[in-house]
Amino acid sequence: MKQELSALLQQAVEAAFAAGHLRPTGLPPVELETPKIATHGDFSTNVAMTMAASQKRAPQEIAGIILDHIEDPDHLLSKTEVAGPGFINFFIAREKWYEVLKAVHKKDTAYGTSQVGLGKRIQIEFVSANPTGPLHVGHGRCAAVGDTLAAILKAVGYEVEKEYYVNDSGRQIYTLGRSVFLRYCQLLGNTIDFPADCYQGEYIQDLARMLIDREGERLLDMPEEEAVMICAKFAADEILAGIRQDLETFGVSLDQWFSEQSLYDSGAVEAVIQDLKSQDIIYEHDGALWFRTTDFGDEKDRVVVRANGTTTYFAPDIAYHKDKFERKFDCIINIWGADHHGYVPRISASIQAMGYDKAQCRIVLVQLVNLLRGGKPVAMSTRAGEFVTLKEVVDEVGRDAARFLFLWRHHESPLDFDLELAKQQSNENPVYYVQYVHARISNILRKAAERGYKEIDWHDDFHEILTLPEEIQLIKLMSRYPEVVALSARLMEPHRVPFYLKELAAAFHAYYHDRNKHKVVSDDAKLSAARLYLVSAIRIIIRNGLTLMGVSAPDIM
Repeated sequence: MKQELSALLQQAVEAAFAAGHLRPTGLPPVELETPKIATHGDFSTNVAMTMAASQKRAPQEIAGIILDHIEDPDHLLSKTEVAGPGFINFFIAREKWYEVLKAVHKKDTAYGTSQVGLGKRIQIEFVSANPTGPLHVGHGRCAAVGDTLAAILKAVGYEVEKEYYVNDSGRQIYTLGRSVFLRYCQLLGNTIDFPADCYQGEYIQDLARMLIDREGERLLDMPEEEAVMICAKFAADEILAGIRQDLETFGVSLDQWFSEQSLYDSGAVEAVIQDLKSQDIIYEHDGALWFRTTDFGDEKDRVVVRANGTTTYFAPDIAYHKDKFERKFDCIINIWGADHHGYVPRISASIQAMGYDKAQCRIVLVQLVNLLRGGKPVAMSTRAGEFVTLKEVVDEVGRDAARFLFLWRHHESPLDFDLELAKQQSNENPVYYVQYVHARISNILRKAAERGYKEIDWHDDFHEILTLPEEIQLIKLMSRYPEVVALSARLMEPHRVPFYLKELAAAFHAYYHDRNKHKVVSDDAKLSAARLYLVSAIRIIIRNGLTLMGVSAPDIM
């Protein structure tokens, strides 16, 4: 409907240009908004105001000319008006809203989908936690954001590949191996002062115990460096297996697990360094190799290879992003924790230096999670190895509540996640509030079927039955769902989906609770059939939205 109105509006402006009633200065972007005040219409545009400078005329006059040139052969509009400094308000004919209801039922699981991204390929890399410890709640938020964004992008037609970048080389893996080896030695009776720079969590001791079961005491007879590398590989493999399992339990499947070590093994890291060195983009200074990132907007140049010959994290990341672009994605999306914000300019610089368009790489930064229990903070210290894992959260509150609440705020805002709230069966818990709509309507449909209403079909007289303002308002709200999905994809803001579902749920609850006025199944057969058609459309949208989020739509609660 919004697209149809937008087309009418653009045609009207072009007609005014052709007739000479407006100067042909080019068609400006046509933005249609939903007014906050219902009396201001169903849609409103400020296009006349944006044209005022180029037309050298008052916005109200331009608005009037545009309205004079609107042709509406399908009678989409019941009324138009010029308001305020030059807004144009549009009122959709009531009978047109019923087309929305029919579209929801006809498209069913496809309602809300589109072909905006048809033919374009997108890669999303998310979570990518180092295999040095289990996933924590912050990783859970990144997982929910990334997986839901992928589903939303697929819904609007993109071909999406989900990827996890496994940081399985470098200093942190060596530190992991050393941490496990020292705990291994302690458990076998050696007195060792455990260093502060090693990983402190209880999981390190668990890994050491597993290693003893597998290897016995033989590592004690080896050169320490060799034993540390055995411990490192064993621990990283075990932790990565746990990460895979945790993500699977959380409802996240990845298409690709990309090994950082493979970039070294294939020579890709050395190749990209030499290529950029030959172009003088990488240069030598004080024995180290530096990247001229300042030439591409970064605040200072960055070390790629230290004076001792070891690479920094930046080196394989350059090779990794080169590999991504060579795979011919139209867009790559990196979903990182907010603590990586300082890393964005250097990655952007490397992309430009390699000759790629930096606009083809979108970086989404996800803020921290503040874990609460009954409103009080849950103490966590990563340094001391005391943190709440994603598995612990999912085990306690369930996958549905965890995913929904991780998505409940914009990813750029810190998130307060209250474990007690997540378990409540009350209107204060947004996931329960939304899921209960689906369950309640499912129950209504079951009881209706028992009374003979087994087929929920459109009848031509429904437009004469569903006439209450609150019923029309419900339909208008349902009409917004495809736009919410499309906007979520364009802005890469998956939180818009749960926000919309909460709004739709609130509208349904308000409608349903006024039983005297809005009883769905009554002795009036025609009214019952019409209202069953209405509420079952709401059920379809709630289910579709929850599905995008990886959250179940229960029939019974």
